[in-house]
Amino acid sequence: MTSPFEIVGACPHDCPDTCSLVTTVEGGRAVRVRGNPAHPPTAGVLCTKVSRYHERTHHPERLLTPLRRVGAKGEGRFAPIGWDEALDEVAARLAAIAARDPQGVLPYSYAGTMGLVQGESMDRRFFHRLGASLLERTICATAGGEALAHTLGGKVGMRTEFFAESQLILIWGSNSIASNLHFWRLAQQARRGGARLVCIDPRRTETADKCDEHVALRPGTDAALALAIMHELIRHDWLDHDYIARHTLGWPALRERALLWNPERAAQVCGVPAAQIVELARAYGTTRPAAIRLNYGVQRCAGGGNAVRAIACLPALTGAWRHRAGGVLLSSSGHFPVDRAALQRPGLLGARRPRAVNMVTIGDDLLRPASDGFGPRIDALVVYNSNPVAVAPESPQVVRGFAREDLFTVVLEQFHTDTVDYADIVLPATTQLEHWDIHAAYGHTDVLLNRPAIAPVGQARSNARIFRELAARMGFTESCFGDDDEQLCRQAYGAAVDWEELLANGFAHLPLPEAPFAEGDFPTPSGRCEFFSARLAAQGLDGLPDHVPNHEPPTPGRYPLAMISPPARNFLNSSFVNVRSLRSIEGQPLLEIHPRDAAARGIASGQLVRVFNQRGAYHCAAEVSERARPGVVNGLGIWWRKLGPRGTNVNELTSQKLTDLGRGPVFYDCAVEVERA
Repeated sequence: MTSPFEIVGACPHDCPDTCSLVTTVEGGRAVRVRGNPAHPPTAGVLCTKVSRYHERTHHPERLLTPLRRVGAKGEGRFAPIGWDEALDEVAARLAAIAARDPQGVLPYSYAGTMGLVQGESMDRRFFHRLGASLLERTICATAGGEALAHTLGGKVGMRTEFFAESQLILIWGSNSIASNLHFWRLAQQARRGGARLVCIDPRRTETADKCDEHVALRPGTDAALALAIMHELIRHDWLDHDYIARHTLGWPALRERALLWNPERAAQVCGVPAAQIVELARAYGTTRPAAIRLNYGVQRCAGGGNAVRAIACLPALTGAWRHRAGGVLLSSSGHFPVDRAALQRPGLLGARRPRAVNMVTIGDDLLRPASDGFGPRIDALVVYNSNPVAVAPESPQVVRGFAREDLFTVVLEQFHTDTVDYADIVLPATTQLEHWDIHAAYGHTDVLLNRPAIAPVGQARSNARIFRELAARMGFTESCFGDDDEQLCRQAYGAAVDWEELLANGFAHLPLPEAPFAEGDFPTPSGRCEFFSARLAAQGLDGLPDHVPNHEPPTPGRYPLAMISPPARNFLNSSFVNVRSLRSIEGQPLLEIHPRDAAARGIASGQLVRVFNQRGAYHCAAEVSERARPGVVNGLGIWWRKLGPRGTNVNELTSQKLTDLGRGPVFYDCAVEVERA
């Protein structure tokens, strides 16, 4: 037996931290995964989930051979087949549909891996060459991303490491302890240096428990709170007039709007005391340096884009950007010089301009007939890096779409997920420990390289290899389809990042200024922080941020409770739900309900409850808890449907409506009622 050895890689999951991993291999098996102590953002620490990644790779339920469906859709009955037979069948079916209209083929993928190679390289080349429908990949971050683009110029912000020097940190819409662990370490360091931590979140999260203050606003009211903070900054002249004059655009109009939002008005909308808003504004306006760690929960409501715009304006008003420990961070991904054109080859489309289908509305779109407005019916769906039957909104409609017998569905997967149950062909995919990949991040500014630690388990193949082999069967002869996975890694950044440094260390730092906007130079058209966006105004939208009410405000007598569905602490979206050790920690699907709302309905902790609205009903256990604010229930997700008490999950209730900017989902804009089951 060979001696144990270690390989440096990268965590693939949809998390800001993008940790550097060290995998110990013994006898061809991964036996341990730990954080890389040589990588400063990781500092040797991993979350509970990823520290068990080797359990995922060697899980007894791994899909290890291609499968063909032998039962009805949804039954999840399959027979093993060989790779050649599987790929030949997929290629033949896709070619037949493409001969009628290639837009009848739709890829469906998201961030099951955040890797640039296994997530967005050979797959994009394949579908571009085919001329398939494009997918609007909007299910997580587009409302906030577009908001930042129209305010700061892109997904940019302060450098994460300097939060440790801040004197005030607003943790806005983020349960950092559960979903941004390495930032929480920096926040604690700041606190030891005298910083005050304020958590702004409808739920009393584990993070809120440990902050100095919790602002428990209603879901979807963040823009109103931000505008009221601006009101107080103006009223008390807690403004940096020089910074505003030299480095912002549209201040007179924003000032006029903000003065409409006194704390009393915002208190009525947000459901928090006016005095708390006044004190929050005073702290933000008078503390230097002050920083805001914003997260994506803020933007999962009708007005999510406007909310992010309003919050992103705040640091320019106080001149917080002058300090390296001041500013705002939602995502750092815009700092990375990724050569997506080299990876994805959009030129393979030629003159064709396929339609775009929004992944949020997949339930409705799979059921649409052909029409002049929509185009051809979707006849084939290729799913990878996603589990839409569990994670897409309004799952009753999603299930109806996936259950179409005339829909040819191919799923690349590692496990028998809810989506696999509806597949015609299943192709076994590698995990992160078995393939090459390269990563950007959205919570720090290091490029990470992932080297395979072990050979693929069973017959699993990487996503990029699968699409490379499909391209060959489809007769795609362009030389770019011959690039192997390591070559794709090299192409992702080209000469912008030192490949030898990545090979040697597993990571490379981007050379960025410590305070990127101390002297303005925002990557906007004007070079300024754009309070007023002429680009939005040209689209017929409001050029200024404003409070946009929810699509579904609670309605007394019908659906009187607002529901949000934040992630369960031990899962990551629908990943890790099948790791028994983590599922045993999580226990069972839960709905947190405030004692006042529970008493009104005769509900006690541990009882099975029915949560329902006009779209469907979801059964789970109640947990009577002050983690829920009055009038809001928290449906912790995302459990696989098949593991729920009645075969459903929280997305039975969410809608396919879209956000104001970015056409994103509104998971936290959902009115329900709850009763004992």
